[in-house]
Amino acid sequence: MSLAMSLLRPHRRLSLHKQIPTMTQISTITGPALPLTGNDIDTDRIIPARFLKSITFDGLGDHAFEDDRQQMNGAHPFDQPQYQSARILVVNRNFGCGSSREHAPQAIARWGIQTLIGESFAEIFFGNCVAMGVPCVVAESEAVRQLQAAIAANPEQPFTLDLSAMTVTYGDTVIPVTMGDGPRQMFLHGTWDACGQLVAQSQEIQATAARLPYVAWA
Repeated sequence: MSLAMSLLRPHRRLSLHKQIPTMTQISTITGPALPLTGNDIDTDRIIPARFLKSITFDGLGDHAFEDDRQQMNGAHPFDQPQYQSARILVVNRNFGCGSSREHAPQAIARWGIQTLIGESFAEIFFGNCVAMGVPCVVAESEAVRQLQAAIAANPEQPFTLDLSAMTVTYGDTVIPVTMGDGPRQMFLHGTWDACGQLVAQSQEIQATAARLPYVAWA
């Protein structure tokens, strides 16, 4: 099932009733992309620690890369007008390293990013993205640089991530990407959302609980 992903396109004004749907299969994501160059971009740069007091994640998209953006005075890719419709973020090596804060991928997603392509990702950051329905795929270093250059040359050009074929395409160019088969199957079959699975199986859970004698013990 292809996902146009307007559902993860909350932009900067995501309201609490517009959360990511449960049990959603994700196989393709298409849209403009944004290049963010640099290795070892950590979670404190993605969302500074002073924003961790947020418990609903609402409004975090406004503060993604807050300090970097202030220092660059409008020159940061997240501020540049040609990238404001981006759905795909292309990064370099060890993206999302540092602390395990879930606020980091939440901020990126709530800014409007639906998938990430990079040379490598920090393990916990990757896991948090999977739990949110945001695929992170890996490409060779030269391929990532090629993607970033292509985006900079034509920011309006659409790119497509295909998790079935494990490719990223733009124009006539096809670039292979990788992802562990476990998370890949979770996206393709819609089992990435653990809470959604519990809600969908609520009747079966209640029936099983009713058969367990110790559940009713006083």
